[in-house]
Amino acid sequence: MNGKLPETGKLGFGLMRLPRTGPAINVKETSEMVDIFLENGFTYFDTAFVYIGSEAAIKKALIDRHPRESYTLADKLFAGMVPGEKAAKAELDTSLKRTGAGYFDYYLLHSLSENNYEKYDKYHLWDFVKEEKEKGRIKHYGFSFHGGPELLDKLLTEHPDVEFVQLQLNYADWEDPKVRSREVYETARRHGKPIVVMEPVKGGKLANPPKTVKAIFDAVNPGASYASWAIRFVASLDGILTILSGMSNVNQMEDNVNFMKNFVPLNEREMEAVRQAQKIFNEAKDIPCTACRYCVEGCPKQIDIPGVFSARNKQLVFGRIEESRDDYLRATEGKSGPADCIKCGNCEKVCPQKIDIITRLEDCAAYYNNL
Repeated sequence: MNGKLPETGKLGFGLMRLPRTGPAINVKETSEMVDIFLENGFTYFDTAFVYIGSEAAIKKALIDRHPRESYTLADKLFAGMVPGEKAAKAELDTSLKRTGAGYFDYYLLHSLSENNYEKYDKYHLWDFVKEEKEKGRIKHYGFSFHGGPELLDKLLTEHPDVEFVQLQLNYADWEDPKVRSREVYETARRHGKPIVVMEPVKGGKLANPPKTVKAIFDAVNPGASYASWAIRFVASLDGILTILSGMSNVNQMEDNVNFMKNFVPLNEREMEAVRQAQKIFNEAKDIPCTACRYCVEGCPKQIDIPGVFSARNKQLVFGRIEESRDDYLRATEGKSGPADCIKCGNCEKVCPQKIDIITRLEDCAAYYNNL
């Protein structure tokens, strides 16, 4: 690792799910959230080239309004869907232009997995980030990861100078046989790498868990938000640099900073409650979509896959049949639905959660067609 990473506070502001007014990001509310975040001593902001509108919004909400030395900004290069090396490397220039940040404190090769990691070698992107660090346009570099522990071990062995890794860690995925959060975490720690946590609340799912999970948590710590349980779980782990929370409104921001500014690790009674919640999630039959929307970009039919899956989960997890049907109609009205899937597989190639999307869409089509 090249030098000590700056202190940022254990709460990071993930900028994928910023508040929106219609399709546009609400810059006024985002600015208010930025101010609350900074006032409470946190500095780590995380955006990406592929987060639509995020880089431009954070320029207005943060970069144009606060001294450059008062925050740390992370951005990412995603090679998964670009046509070639030139286009991949051009993402850095575009991101610097969109944000006006001058440099990135943290820069990541984005969303590496078994499906795409070879592209990062083919396009010479490991050498590229080192060169950009020497130029001063990147201060620290790492990668975000959605693969298994075997691939992570391979990448960290081949690239020992990587300064940090970004991993999907949360209590629901801890023993999930597809995500393998615990094994991936332990692999990163064996290599001595600081960890930035993504999806600690699993795309918002753990902020509103099933009633059985809520009852367990309420019995132990009544009044605590369910998001606080999820974030404190990963914050209690060793080696955590910061935890990205994709906050979407001021209330979420205020809740997050309130329990993280004077962070207290989970005690044994709380950990036992989390273990009980993990058992419930391990038995759940929901679709593990976090609404990153990577699947939609490459879909030739532009099916709102996250919207369809969210609707289906309302029925699968909560038994809300009418609400599920209404959400499904909103996700498909005037556009393609799951029955229009042509099974091209583009969605499955980029899905960080390794969901069998085609099969799940077939299930959704059959279910809603019979309502």
